[in-house]
Amino acid sequence: MNRYPLWKNVLVAIVLMLGLLYTLPNFYGEAPAVQISSVKATIKLDTALLARIDDALKAAGITPDGLLSDPNSIRVRLKDGDTQLKAKDALQKALNPDVNDASYSVALNLLSSSPQWLTSIHALPMYLGLDLRGGVHFLLQVDMKGALTKRLDGTAADLRTLLRDKDLRHSGINREGNNVVIKFRDAVTRDKARDLLGDNQPDLSLVATQDGADFKLTGTLKPAAEKRIQEYAIKQNITTLHNRINELGVSEPVIQQQGVDRIVVELPGVQDTAKAKDILGRTASLEVRMVDDENSSNAAVMEQAGRGQPPLGTDFYTERGGRPLLVKKQVVLTGDRLTDAQAGFDNQTHEPAVHLTLDAAGARIFKDITRDNVGKRMAILLIEKGKGEVVTAPVIRSEIGGGRVQISGRMSTTEASDTALLLRAGSLAAPMDIIEERTIGPSLGAENIQKGFHSTIWGFTAIAVFMSFYYLLFGFVSVVALASNVLLLFALLSLLQATLTLPGIAAIALTLGMAIDSNVLINERVREELRSGETPQAAIRAGYERAWATILDSNVTTMIAGIALLIFGSGPIRGFAVVHVLGILTSIFSSVVLSRGFINLIYGSRRRVDKLSIGQVWKPGNATK
Repeated sequence: MNRYPLWKNVLVAIVLMLGLLYTLPNFYGEAPAVQISSVKATIKLDTALLARIDDALKAAGITPDGLLSDPNSIRVRLKDGDTQLKAKDALQKALNPDVNDASYSVALNLLSSSPQWLTSIHALPMYLGLDLRGGVHFLLQVDMKGALTKRLDGTAADLRTLLRDKDLRHSGINREGNNVVIKFRDAVTRDKARDLLGDNQPDLSLVATQDGADFKLTGTLKPAAEKRIQEYAIKQNITTLHNRINELGVSEPVIQQQGVDRIVVELPGVQDTAKAKDILGRTASLEVRMVDDENSSNAAVMEQAGRGQPPLGTDFYTERGGRPLLVKKQVVLTGDRLTDAQAGFDNQTHEPAVHLTLDAAGARIFKDITRDNVGKRMAILLIEKGKGEVVTAPVIRSEIGGGRVQISGRMSTTEASDTALLLRAGSLAAPMDIIEERTIGPSLGAENIQKGFHSTIWGFTAIAVFMSFYYLLFGFVSVVALASNVLLLFALLSLLQATLTLPGIAAIALTLGMAIDSNVLINERVREELRSGETPQAAIRAGYERAWATILDSNVTTMIAGIALLIFGSGPIRGFAVVHVLGILTSIFSSVVLSRGFINLIYGSRRRVDKLSIGQVWKPGNATK
């Protein structure tokens, strides 16, 4: 009567075995490590770097527990924290002899200590949040005025191109504060321009004025356009930060918007605040400027520029081949106009190159620049971490249209791929400042884990004592099912590589209470069936079947609330919601399927059961008169 078919017993056994297997990595803990990653697009992590790291560690008398390498980083696993700090200092000196021009980021990190055979089947420990693992936290303030200024500068360039295409002469286009002012010599041209720009620039509100002999059009961004630009700036900055941090191999970073103009960045496991700032600063942008050919060919001027005194309106750079170059300060095109960047080869020379695709406005600007400057040199600069590098400075042979641009010259295949990757990651849509930073040490994280673990254990123990005392054997089965529930929950968190935070531990404690509540309903229903005169076997069957509807209803309503927290919550609330939702799923399975499976194994094989070990069952006939 109360027996599972063989396939169901096998299924339950497999689920429990998988739960145990995927929970195991969490018991091995984490080992201190040093993570090395490149901070320049032109420097790649290769086998030669592994040899340098090994030599530096040997010279410092350090024997690592292992070296792990992936395309984005090399991680050195070490025995303890003291050795970790010693290794970091040794590697910093060996890899970055010039502190002001570092080639590699050397940061403290943590690695899982689970054995290789578990890792090979993707049995990995769950990620721990900043409050449990330690790491760095930043609150970034996005400069919304800077975003609007950047957009207005781009709009001014678009207006200049548009008026030139339509052969409408103007006396100058300048940005004045939050306005773009266009000057004309007569009212007729101004009115034609207003009609043209009104159709092509819907984001601008145009006002015609006259100042003496100057006829002006003053363009101001509409409120709806300002709001859209600011929202885009936040989203673009978050995307850029995600791309850069993910490429550097930081495990489970948290990058999310807070309020209207702030971004929260949390990097679990990273203990070096300076290096974390370095990671955040790793964004690259493209600039196209014209070369000052006249002064670049003057030896005396170039010598003076090399000493830090370039001519007015120019910047001094060095090409990749080492040749000095003077580039005009005026930026004629930026990476904001890029829609794609892919590594490839030059069709003529077959050298590695980066193929860029510009948007419509960028294509028009580039076409005009190349048409008006045939025979002159154009410098394409890659700006990374505030420092510019001239990737190439070719001579413009003819007008280039179509929005397809190629960067080539003295570039390896790896450098072309890395440059394309950096450009695809994009530049920040608006400047950002760090207004809050804090570091949570691993010792504090370990203390939080210990307190959370102890609270969960004491809660579980209290439940186990009560259930075993009040429901006897059925209570003990409920406790076993509850332990299985925790096992499956940890396995799911590990399998999904979810992040466990301190609120998540609170959600585990809540899951214990909700899961045992289902078993209380089942046990009381079985008692009720016994009171009504049902046989023990019939009481077991009816108790589980009739309690199922109540258990399902209560868990579904709680699941709805958990999903709402998951969708609309952020930060600690989201961490709580993830564990809460997964805990509801595992509690339904453990309290109904697993507990009945254990009861079936105990009572299902008996033909006759006289009494169930479920505690005192009160019957009306036994009442004292």
